[in-house]
Amino acid sequence: MPERLSIAPEQLIHLLQSKSKEAFSALYDSYSEALYGIICRMVNNKVAAEDLLQDVFVKIWKKIDTYNSTKGTLFTWMINITRHVCIDYLRSKQHRQEMKVTGSGFEFGESIKAMPFEPNYDVTGGDLHKITLQLELKHRQVIEMVYFRGYTHEEVATLLNIPVGTVKTRSRAGLKQLRNLYN
Repeated sequence: MPERLSIAPEQLIHLLQSKSKEAFSALYDSYSEALYGIICRMVNNKVAAEDLLQDVFVKIWKKIDTYNSTKGTLFTWMINITRHVCIDYLRSKQHRQEMKVTGSGFEFGESIKAMPFEPNYDVTGGDLHKITLQLELKHRQVIEMVYFRGYTHEEVATLLNIPVGTVKTRSRAGLKQLRNLYN
């Protein structure tokens, strides 16, 4: 997990919302490593991951006024932004072109079928990895596929041969378990 800030989260959020560059710098120093690890895991391309990390922090800076503490922690909110930025990239024309040029693309479903569901993160933020490993297998599979690999609920349902509603239920339950384990 990210290194702990010496400032209270509420105060940090207030400073960020008032566009304090010092608060943003502290946020970046504390969370960039963990978010970079998530991005690397999702896009599997370190060069693209570095660019996407910058995109994530630009979005965080621009959207900090939309953060709502009643819906989750700041870190959870930032993970969601990270996930959306990565998914947008993975679905982009640019990414598809890069896959054609480098020949590193794959047919949908082939890699996921061969993928073991023990996450093999080589990313920083080891606490997140350790916490994820504590989830029940059925929840960990869905969290891994949806949040770390960027699959939609419908794609996960097809790959695991289960109803979409079950995928959504497992996703919610897995996130709830993560929230409880992280706190």
